[in-house]
Amino acid sequence: MGNLGKRRDMDVMKLMMRDYKVETAKDGLNEFYVEFKGPRDSPYNGRVWKIHVEIPDAYPYKSPSIGFLNRIYHPNVDEMSGSVCLDVLNQSWSPMFDLSNIFEVFLPQLLLYPNPTDPLNEEAAALMMRDRNLYDQRVKEHSAKYAKSELEGRKQEDESSSDEISDDEYSSCEEEMTDHTDP
Repeated sequence: MGNLGKRRDMDVMKLMMRDYKVETAKDGLNEFYVEFKGPRDSPYNGRVWKIHVEIPDAYPYKSPSIGFLNRIYHPNVDEMSGSVCLDVLNQSWSPMFDLSNIFEVFLPQLLLYPNPTDPLNEEAAALMMRDRNLYDQRVKEHSAKYAKSELEGRKQEDESSSDEISDDEYSSCEEEMTDHTDP
């Protein structure tokens, strides 16, 4: 594996270490999904979206391709395809950026400060410029319909971890097995 592959692997590992849920799509780390939480102080707060990420062979010299898998109501995101209109991903990407910049800076900034003058969703852009309160309400309704709540995600994680055998249960299972002697 070349240096570019090592950089990609390091960046994906960094995401995982920062508690992002990362799920690979195929063999390798060129395509995967990340669970992204809506930023605080935004109408997206409390909701989780699944983001599809494709890493090009020339990464980090070429930006990753990202898109929302579940629908989101936002002026700079195409509601049907999930494509994102974000200059830093499309024109001004730099090898100094990494995947964590996308999920910790670029996407939160996009959701906190939409740009209605360069829309992919013209209806959302027009509503935002006309009536910000109604826009925020529509975002919340849309988010409740299409995005998972953070509480749902935590509950699923708790249930899956409680399905696993704890160390104490494992020890007691071992003891039961060793208590039985062969006749």
